[in-house]
Amino acid sequence: MKVLLLSDTFSEHTEKWALGLADKGVQIGIFSFNKASYEWYTHKNITVFFEPETNINAESTFTKLSYLKYVTILKRIIKHFKPDILHAHYATSYGLIGALSGFHPFILSVWGADVYDFPSRSKLHKKVFQYNLKKANVILSTSHIMKEEVRKYTSKEVVVTPFGVDVQKFSKRDFEGKDKSVTHIGTIKPIEEKYGIIYIIDAAKLVIERNPEKKFKFYLIGSGSDLDGYRKMIKEKELEDHFVVTGRIPFSEISNYHNLLDIFLNVSIDDSESFGVATVEAMSCERPVIVTDVGGLMEVVDHGKFGIVIPKKNSVAMADAIDKLVNNQEEARELGLKARKSVLDRYDWNGNLQQMIDIYNSTVSKK
Repeated sequence: MKVLLLSDTFSEHTEKWALGLADKGVQIGIFSFNKASYEWYTHKNITVFFEPETNINAESTFTKLSYLKYVTILKRIIKHFKPDILHAHYATSYGLIGALSGFHPFILSVWGADVYDFPSRSKLHKKVFQYNLKKANVILSTSHIMKEEVRKYTSKEVVVTPFGVDVQKFSKRDFEGKDKSVTHIGTIKPIEEKYGIIYIIDAAKLVIERNPEKKFKFYLIGSGSDLDGYRKMIKEKELEDHFVVTGRIPFSEISNYHNLLDIFLNVSIDDSESFGVATVEAMSCERPVIVTDVGGLMEVVDHGKFGIVIPKKNSVAMADAIDKLVNNQEEARELGLKARKSVLDRYDWNGNLQQMIDIYNSTVSKK
């Protein structure tokens, strides 16, 4: 089977889907508007056909007017690669170029902001979004809550395909050199405003002030457009000794960082947080998680059972939740154990990959 992915090579989600499918013997081609930060795609079953030297802002009006250029390039790639399926990951930029290519079968995966934000910008944006959905043979969503959002724009069936984790790779183990006298707390997300970074910094200050007898280290793990700005904020609050800002890390290292952390934070302030893959990864490593009441996070984390759900944009509530876990180690451990079981039941990556392959096979058989 040959699948041409229209998806961002800079994204860890693209990396994970492409490598996972390639390991299962699927021949993967990739068309990307952005450039990967490192060459993760050296797998024998993966070929990157288009990846610009400089990133293309595929959401800008100017670029929309330039789409015919990229559609022409895509059609050449399709003619050369001869895919069985064209699969766009992200319903707007990649979804539009896929729709305009005229190739079928065409599968469209929605990711979050493409559903929650893009259609509401204007009547034109809404029409573009609906056009892309109309052209798709199959529409996929990573969560049930996002599925319901998509249903506002189409009467077509939307299939839920959870974005799970490799439960062998993401499992509890010792982190070499970890200082166990320190409580390690952090997030593994893009370090951007929508992921509540300022609230993490404010909550950290509260936790440190409330617990002078304890030692803490907070981590902001991931790439970001304003890492220096957040470093400056940390310095201004005199928290430099308590924070580590890593920048982007390879996907292969993420499970190690989950095992470094004692408490995982996913405190997005935006409903476009459609699923929360990093939260599932942390849960698979038996880490107690604190998430906000947005998007698909509540679908993944049952409050009080697999983790703690707090109101968004609330540093005090975050600090309270951290205090609760820090001062109740047995409860934190129990949450981690139950979280792991939940992942095994619902989000085993091998099962998710097989579901996707089954969808591919079923779609091709209907040609």
